[in-house]
Amino acid sequence: MIVAIVGATGTGKSALALALAERWAARGIAAEVVNADAMQLYRGMDIGTAKLSPAERNGVPHHLIDVLDVTDEASVAQYQSEARGAIEQILQRDAVPIVVGGSGLYVAAVLTDFRFPGTDAGIRARWEAELAEHGPTSLHAALRDRDPAAAAAIGPHNGRRLVRALEVIELTGEPFGAGLDARERPWHPYRQLGLALDRDQLVPRLDERVLGMWRAGLLDEVRGLLAQGLEQGVTARRAIGYAQAIAQLQGELDEREAVAQTQALTRRYARRQVGWFRRDTTVEWLDAAADDLVEAAAHRLGIGRAG
Repeated sequence: MIVAIVGATGTGKSALALALAERWAARGIAAEVVNADAMQLYRGMDIGTAKLSPAERNGVPHHLIDVLDVTDEASVAQYQSEARGAIEQILQRDAVPIVVGGSGLYVAAVLTDFRFPGTDAGIRARWEAELAEHGPTSLHAALRDRDPAAAAAIGPHNGRRLVRALEVIELTGEPFGAGLDARERPWHPYRQLGLALDRDQLVPRLDERVLGMWRAGLLDEVRGLLAQGLEQGVTARRAIGYAQAIAQLQGELDEREAVAQTQALTRRYARRQVGWFRRDTTVEWLDAAADDLVEAAAHRLGIGRAG
């Protein structure tokens, strides 16, 4: 069985995964983590993605972390193939794969019979021209007319995903989210545990997390990544926090503005994550702030304390 730990950014998914791996280890069962955070795929993007260092992983193997250069374009289809390959190998070792992340489409692509539509260069070029001329807001309005649920999930800022959604709708004649109805067809048996926090608990945590990124040296990290071609990266350069740090280094924002913009975008992203996972009826929700969170999660999975 596959276990997935999902939810908004800042809810403690990685920490819970490690705690559960420890519970399984106490029973002589190995567990391995499969990353489902799109930005943690990138080498060198550590501070802004809250990536666990090798030492912080407590000896638990982690897969699909640091597998892309910042100049590479992240692809859900490629991720699906590689993540499933890793999971098959974990299962063959009689270990438990724990999929951890808040990138809803990446999680769905792994857990369910999600099939990717083809592409049409002409259709894509037309929408990309629209994006270049009028910006993502125009595309978001067009998508809202055709598929309100997809528009809400993607938001008005991610031009690349808006182009893809409109291309798929035009190509297939179906809503972009139609493929996500594959939830009734799991790829392998799985359980999804979702970590939830009330807004009045989550927002301060997110705001403080952003401040911590700047204190921890995000600007220095971004300086190094710029030397590796970050500005040429189709996906990586738009990551929340990284785009704002680039703007600060280039004098377009001061630090207060960069931090405030990152906080606002992080809160907005968290709302979209919550909306995505709340629509998935297979998610079993847990209170991320509960003192007995680990025990509650372990009980759900049948791995309460031994002895």
